[in-house]
Amino acid sequence: MSEIKIYTTKDGQTEIDVKLDNETVWLNLMQLTELFQRDKSVISRHITNLYNENELNRNSTVAKFATVQKEGCREIKRDVEYYNLDVIISVGYRVKSQRGTQFRIWANTILKDYLIKGYSLDKKRLTKQTIQLKELQETVKILGTVLNYKELSNDESTGLLKIISDYAHALDILDRYDYQTLEITNTTNKSLYRLSYTEAVKLIKKAKNVFGNSKLFGHEKDDSFKSSIAVIYQTFDNVDLYPSVEEKAANLLYFITKNHSFTDGNKRIAAFIFLYFLEKNELLFDQFGKKRIPDNALVALTLMIAVSKSEEKDIMIKVIVNLINRNN
Repeated sequence: MSEIKIYTTKDGQTEIDVKLDNETVWLNLMQLTELFQRDKSVISRHITNLYNENELNRNSTVAKFATVQKEGCREIKRDVEYYNLDVIISVGYRVKSQRGTQFRIWANTILKDYLIKGYSLDKKRLTKQTIQLKELQETVKILGTVLNYKELSNDESTGLLKIISDYAHALDILDRYDYQTLEITNTTNKSLYRLSYTEAVKLIKKAKNVFGNSKLFGHEKDDSFKSSIAVIYQTFDNVDLYPSVEEKAANLLYFITKNHSFTDGNKRIAAFIFLYFLEKNELLFDQFGKKRIPDNALVALTLMIAVSKSEEKDIMIKVIVNLINRNN
Protein backbone atom coordinates (compact mmCIF):
# COMPACT_ATOMS: atom_id res chain seq x y z
CA MET A 1 0.00 0.00 0.00
CA SER A 2 1.30 3.49 -0.92
CA GLU A 3 2.52 5.87 1.75
CA ILE A 4 3.10 9.63 1.47
CA LYS A 5 6.15 11.38 2.93
CA ILE A 6 6.69 15.15 2.82
CA TYR A 7 10.09 16.27 1.55
CA THR A 8 11.20 19.79 2.46
CA THR A 9 14.19 21.41 0.73
CA LYS A 10 17.05 22.70 2.89
CA ASP A 11 16.05 26.29 2.29
CA GLY A 12 12.54 25.44 3.48
CA GLN A 13 11.04 27.04 0.39
CA THR A 14 9.68 23.86 -1.24
CA GLU A 15 7.60 20.99 0.08
CA ILE A 16 6.84 17.94 -2.07
CA ASP A 17 4.49 15.07 -1.29
CA VAL A 18 6.62 12.02 -2.08
CA LYS A 19 4.90 8.71 -2.79
CA LEU A 20 6.51 5.68 -1.15
CA ASP A 21 5.56 2.37 -2.80
CA ASN A 22 7.16 -0.95 -3.74
CA GLU A 23 10.37 -0.17 -1.79
CA THR A 24 11.20 3.03 -3.67
CA VAL A 25 10.06 6.66 -3.92
CA TRP A 26 8.07 8.16 -6.80
CA LEU A 27 7.64 11.68 -8.22
CA ASN A 28 5.57 12.82 -11.20
CA LEU A 29 6.76 15.23 -13.88
CA MET A 30 5.38 18.35 -12.18
CA GLN A 31 7.08 17.38 -8.90
CA LEU A 32 10.38 16.82 -10.71
CA THR A 33 10.23 20.32 -12.23
CA GLU A 34 9.52 21.69 -8.77
CA LEU A 35 12.37 19.74 -7.19
CA PHE A 36 15.01 20.63 -9.76
CA GLN A 37 13.64 24.11 -10.51
CA ARG A 38 13.82 23.53 -14.23
CA ASP A 39 11.27 24.03 -16.99
CA LYS A 40 8.90 21.15 -17.62
CA SER A 41 10.19 20.71 -21.18
CA VAL A 42 13.78 20.41 -19.92
CA ILE A 43 12.93 17.65 -17.42
CA SER A 44 10.77 15.88 -19.99
CA ARG A 45 13.64 15.92 -22.53
CA HIS A 46 16.10 14.47 -19.99
CA ILE A 47 13.68 11.65 -19.15
CA THR A 48 13.16 10.86 -22.84
CA ASN A 49 16.93 10.81 -23.47
CA LEU A 50 17.77 8.50 -20.58
CA TYR A 51 15.29 5.94 -21.95
CA ASN A 52 16.44 6.41 -25.56
CA GLU A 53 20.03 5.85 -24.44
CA ASN A 54 18.97 2.69 -22.55
CA GLU A 55 20.29 4.09 -19.29
CA LEU A 56 17.18 2.76 -17.56
CA ASN A 57 14.34 0.39 -18.36
CA ARG A 58 11.05 2.24 -18.66
CA ASN A 59 8.85 -0.71 -17.57
CA SER A 60 10.58 -1.06 -14.21
CA THR A 61 11.00 2.64 -13.41
CA VAL A 62 7.62 4.14 -14.37
CA ALA A 63 4.27 3.50 -12.69
CA LYS A 64 0.83 5.01 -12.96
CA PHE A 65 -0.93 6.12 -9.77
CA ALA A 66 -4.42 7.53 -9.41
CA THR A 67 -3.94 11.21 -8.57
CA VAL A 68 -6.45 13.95 -7.79
CA GLN A 69 -5.82 17.08 -9.86
CA LYS A 70 -7.53 20.46 -9.82
CA GLU A 71 -8.90 21.53 -13.19
CA GLY A 72 -10.63 24.86 -12.81
CA CYS A 73 -13.12 24.53 -9.98
CA ARG A 74 -13.25 20.74 -10.22
CA GLU A 75 -11.13 17.97 -8.75
CA ILE A 76 -10.48 15.25 -11.31
CA LYS A 77 -8.98 11.84 -10.54
CA ARG A 78 -6.57 10.72 -13.24
CA ASP A 79 -3.85 8.08 -13.70
CA VAL A 80 -0.57 10.01 -13.70
CA GLU A 81 2.89 8.69 -14.58
CA TYR A 82 5.36 8.63 -11.69
CA TYR A 83 9.11 8.00 -11.88
CA ASN A 84 11.09 6.08 -9.29
CA LEU A 85 14.29 7.03 -7.46
CA ASP A 86 16.56 5.72 -10.26
CA VAL A 87 15.00 8.18 -12.70
CA ILE A 88 15.09 11.01 -10.16
CA ILE A 89 18.82 10.46 -9.53
CA SER A 90 19.60 10.21 -13.26
CA VAL A 91 17.74 13.44 -14.04
CA GLY A 92 19.54 15.11 -11.10
CA TYR A 93 22.92 14.23 -12.61
CA ARG A 94 21.87 15.52 -16.03
CA VAL A 95 20.68 18.89 -14.74
CA LYS A 96 23.66 19.06 -12.32
CA SER A 97 21.36 19.94 -9.44
CA GLN A 98 22.56 20.12 -5.84
CA ARG A 99 18.91 19.82 -4.82
CA GLY A 100 18.92 16.41 -6.54
CA THR A 101 21.81 15.24 -4.33
CA GLN A 102 19.99 16.47 -1.21
CA PHE A 103 16.83 14.63 -2.26
CA ARG A 104 18.77 11.40 -2.94
CA ILE A 105 20.28 11.45 0.56
CA TRP A 106 16.86 12.11 2.10
CA ALA A 107 15.17 9.40 0.00
CA ASN A 108 17.75 6.73 0.86
CA THR A 109 17.34 7.51 4.56
CA ILE A 110 13.56 7.26 4.28
CA LEU A 111 13.79 3.97 2.35
CA LYS A 112 16.21 2.45 4.87
CA ASP A 113 13.85 3.30 7.73
CA TYR A 114 10.88 2.01 5.73
CA LEU A 115 12.51 -1.34 4.93
CA ILE A 116 13.79 -1.90 8.48
CA LYS A 117 10.41 -1.06 10.02
CA GLY A 118 8.61 -3.11 7.39
CA TYR A 119 10.84 -6.12 8.04
CA SER A 120 10.36 -5.75 11.79
CA LEU A 121 6.58 -5.57 11.38
CA ASP A 122 6.51 -8.64 9.09
CA LYS A 123 8.75 -10.60 11.46
CA LYS A 124 6.61 -9.63 14.44
CA ARG A 125 3.40 -10.55 12.55
CA LEU A 126 4.83 -13.91 11.44
CA THR A 127 5.96 -14.77 14.98
CA LYS A 128 2.52 -13.88 16.33
CA GLN A 129 0.76 -15.98 13.66
CA THR A 130 3.01 -18.98 14.40
CA ILE A 131 2.22 -18.77 18.12
CA GLN A 132 -1.51 -18.39 17.39
CA LEU A 133 -1.46 -21.38 15.05
CA LYS A 134 0.23 -23.59 17.66
CA GLU A 135 -2.26 -22.45 20.26
CA LEU A 136 -5.14 -23.20 17.86
CA GLN A 137 -3.80 -26.68 17.09
CA GLU A 138 -3.42 -27.47 20.79
CA THR A 139 -6.89 -26.06 21.50
CA VAL A 140 -8.40 -28.21 18.75
CA LYS A 141 -6.83 -31.34 20.25
CA ILE A 142 -8.15 -30.46 23.70
CA LEU A 143 -11.62 -29.69 22.32
CA GLY A 144 -11.73 -33.05 20.55
CA THR A 145 -10.83 -34.85 23.78
CA VAL A 146 -13.41 -32.91 25.80
CA LEU A 147 -16.15 -33.70 23.31
CA ASN A 148 -15.39 -37.41 23.52
CA TYR A 149 -15.73 -37.54 27.31
CA LYS A 150 -18.04 -34.70 28.31
CA GLU A 151 -21.35 -33.66 26.81
CA LEU A 152 -21.74 -29.89 26.83
CA SER A 153 -25.07 -28.43 27.81
CA ASN A 154 -25.34 -25.94 24.97
CA ASP A 155 -26.22 -27.70 21.68
CA GLU A 156 -24.93 -24.86 19.52
CA SER A 157 -21.60 -24.77 21.35
CA THR A 158 -21.26 -28.51 20.99
CA GLY A 159 -21.94 -28.31 17.27
CA LEU A 160 -19.45 -25.50 16.73
CA LEU A 161 -16.69 -27.18 18.71
CA LYS A 162 -17.35 -30.49 16.96
CA ILE A 163 -16.95 -28.83 13.55
CA ILE A 164 -13.60 -27.34 14.57
CA SER A 165 -12.45 -30.68 15.92
CA ASP A 166 -13.67 -32.64 12.88
CA TYR A 167 -11.81 -30.37 10.47
CA ALA A 168 -8.58 -30.12 12.46
CA HIS A 169 -6.78 -32.38 9.97
CA ALA A 170 -7.95 -30.29 7.01
CA LEU A 171 -6.79 -27.09 8.73
CA ASP A 172 -3.42 -28.70 9.38
CA ILE A 173 -3.12 -29.70 5.69
CA LEU A 174 -3.83 -26.10 4.63
CA ASP A 175 -1.18 -24.81 7.03
CA ARG A 176 1.45 -27.27 5.80
CA TYR A 177 0.48 -26.46 2.19
CA ASP A 178 1.04 -22.72 2.84
CA TYR A 179 4.45 -23.35 4.40
CA GLN A 180 5.47 -25.92 1.73
CA THR A 181 5.96 -28.64 4.39
CA LEU A 182 3.28 -31.03 3.18
CA GLU A 183 4.61 -34.60 3.14
CA ILE A 184 3.31 -38.08 2.43
CA THR A 185 2.98 -39.88 5.77
CA ASN A 186 0.87 -42.54 7.53
CA THR A 187 0.09 -44.39 4.33
CA THR A 188 -0.91 -48.01 3.68
CA ASN A 189 1.81 -50.14 2.13
CA LYS A 190 -0.11 -53.42 1.73
CA SER A 191 -2.55 -53.49 -1.19
CA LEU A 192 -5.69 -55.59 -0.86
CA TYR A 193 -6.65 -55.17 -4.49
CA ARG A 194 -4.97 -54.60 -7.87
CA LEU A 195 -6.93 -52.80 -10.58
CA SER A 196 -6.67 -54.15 -14.13
CA TYR A 197 -7.46 -52.42 -17.42
CA THR A 198 -9.94 -55.16 -18.35
CA GLU A 199 -11.90 -54.74 -15.12
CA ALA A 200 -11.85 -50.94 -15.47
CA VAL A 201 -13.37 -51.14 -18.94
CA LYS A 202 -16.17 -53.37 -17.60
CA LEU A 203 -16.83 -50.86 -14.83
CA ILE A 204 -17.14 -48.05 -17.37
CA LYS A 205 -19.65 -50.05 -19.40
CA LYS A 206 -21.77 -50.59 -16.27
CA ALA A 207 -21.50 -46.91 -15.37
CA LYS A 208 -22.59 -45.94 -18.87
CA ASN A 209 -26.18 -46.92 -18.05
CA VAL A 210 -26.13 -44.78 -14.90
CA PHE A 211 -24.81 -41.72 -16.76
CA GLY A 212 -27.46 -41.72 -19.50
CA ASN A 213 -26.12 -44.38 -21.86
CA SER A 214 -24.49 -41.77 -24.14
CA LYS A 215 -22.71 -43.28 -27.14
CA LEU A 216 -19.73 -41.01 -26.52
CA PHE A 217 -19.43 -41.73 -22.80
CA GLY A 218 -16.38 -43.91 -22.08
CA HIS A 219 -15.33 -44.06 -25.74
CA GLU A 220 -11.53 -44.35 -25.67
CA LYS A 221 -9.70 -42.01 -28.02
CA ASP A 222 -6.31 -43.73 -27.61
CA ASP A 223 -4.35 -46.04 -25.27
CA SER A 224 -3.84 -43.41 -22.57
CA PHE A 225 -6.47 -44.89 -20.20
CA LYS A 226 -4.68 -48.24 -20.26
CA SER A 227 -1.44 -46.36 -19.59
CA SER A 228 -3.01 -44.48 -16.64
CA ILE A 229 -3.70 -47.78 -14.90
CA ALA A 230 -0.38 -49.40 -15.79
CA VAL A 231 1.73 -46.46 -14.62
CA ILE A 232 0.60 -46.68 -10.97
CA TYR A 233 2.11 -50.17 -10.79
CA GLN A 234 5.45 -49.25 -12.36
CA THR A 235 8.60 -50.41 -10.58
CA PHE A 236 12.30 -49.60 -10.63
CA ASP A 237 14.72 -52.32 -9.50
CA ASN A 238 11.66 -54.27 -8.30
CA VAL A 239 10.58 -51.36 -6.07
CA ASP A 240 7.21 -49.67 -6.64
CA LEU A 241 7.50 -46.08 -7.82
CA TYR A 242 4.27 -45.43 -5.90
CA PRO A 243 4.75 -47.64 -2.84
CA SER A 244 1.56 -46.94 -0.89
CA VAL A 245 -2.09 -47.59 -1.72
CA GLU A 246 -2.83 -43.90 -1.18
CA GLU A 247 -0.14 -42.81 -3.65
CA LYS A 248 -1.43 -45.28 -6.23
CA ALA A 249 -4.98 -43.98 -5.77
CA ALA A 250 -3.93 -40.32 -5.98
CA ASN A 251 -1.91 -40.89 -9.13
CA LEU A 252 -4.73 -42.93 -10.65
CA LEU A 253 -7.12 -40.00 -10.21
CA TYR A 254 -4.50 -37.58 -11.53
CA PHE A 255 -3.53 -39.53 -14.66
CA ILE A 256 -7.07 -40.46 -15.72
CA THR A 257 -8.21 -36.85 -15.29
CA LYS A 258 -5.20 -35.34 -17.03
CA ASN A 259 -4.87 -37.80 -19.94
CA HIS A 260 -8.37 -36.95 -21.18
CA SER A 261 -8.65 -40.43 -22.68
CA PHE A 262 -12.38 -40.42 -23.49
CA THR A 263 -14.60 -38.56 -25.90
CA ASP A 264 -17.00 -37.86 -23.03
CA GLY A 265 -17.08 -38.40 -19.24
CA ASN A 266 -13.39 -37.99 -18.41
CA LYS A 267 -13.83 -36.41 -14.98
CA ARG A 268 -16.71 -38.69 -13.94
CA ILE A 269 -14.78 -41.79 -14.99
CA ALA A 270 -11.65 -40.61 -13.17
CA ALA A 271 -13.63 -39.94 -10.00
CA PHE A 272 -15.60 -43.19 -9.83
CA ILE A 273 -12.59 -45.39 -10.75
CA PHE A 274 -10.68 -43.59 -7.98
CA LEU A 275 -13.51 -44.25 -5.50
CA TYR A 276 -13.81 -47.90 -6.60
CA PHE A 277 -10.06 -48.38 -6.12
CA LEU A 278 -10.27 -46.92 -2.59
CA GLU A 279 -13.31 -49.01 -1.71
CA LYS A 280 -11.67 -52.26 -2.85
CA ASN A 281 -8.61 -51.39 -0.74
CA GLU A 282 -10.85 -50.55 2.26
CA LEU A 283 -9.86 -46.89 2.31
CA LEU A 284 -13.05 -45.24 1.08
CA PHE A 285 -14.63 -45.15 4.55
CA ASP A 286 -13.17 -44.61 8.00
CA GLN A 287 -13.66 -46.94 10.98
CA PHE A 288 -17.06 -45.37 11.66
CA GLY A 289 -18.31 -45.87 8.10
CA LYS A 290 -17.93 -42.19 7.18
CA LYS A 291 -16.62 -41.12 3.75
CA ARG A 292 -13.00 -40.01 3.91
CA ILE A 293 -13.63 -37.62 1.02
CA PRO A 294 -17.04 -35.86 0.96
CA ASP A 295 -18.79 -35.40 -2.39
CA ASN A 296 -17.94 -31.71 -2.70
CA ALA A 297 -14.28 -32.38 -1.87
CA LEU A 298 -14.13 -35.05 -4.60
CA VAL A 299 -15.58 -32.59 -7.12
CA ALA A 300 -13.12 -29.89 -6.04
CA LEU A 301 -10.11 -32.22 -6.24
CA THR A 302 -11.03 -33.50 -9.72
CA LEU A 303 -11.58 -29.98 -11.05
CA MET A 304 -8.34 -28.75 -9.46
CA ILE A 305 -6.42 -31.55 -11.17
CA ALA A 306 -8.08 -30.76 -14.50
CA VAL A 307 -6.98 -27.10 -14.43
CA SER A 308 -3.62 -27.58 -12.69
CA LYS A 309 -0.25 -27.20 -14.41
CA SER A 310 2.06 -30.17 -14.94
CA GLU A 311 4.66 -28.71 -12.55
CA GLU A 312 2.02 -28.73 -9.80
CA LYS A 313 1.56 -32.52 -9.93
CA ASP A 314 3.64 -33.31 -6.83
CA ILE A 315 1.73 -30.94 -4.57
CA MET A 316 -1.61 -32.16 -5.95
CA ILE A 317 -0.65 -35.76 -5.16
CA LYS A 318 0.44 -34.81 -1.63
CA VAL A 319 -2.85 -33.04 -0.98
CA ILE A 320 -4.89 -36.05 -2.16
CA VAL A 321 -2.81 -38.54 -0.16
CA ASN A 322 -3.19 -36.45 2.99
CA LEU A 323 -6.95 -36.33 2.49
CA ILE A 324 -7.41 -40.09 2.05
CA ASN A 325 -4.90 -41.44 4.56
CA ARG A 326 -6.02 -42.92 7.85
CA ASN A 327 -5.45 -39.64 9.73
CA ASN A 328 -8.40 -38.06 7.96
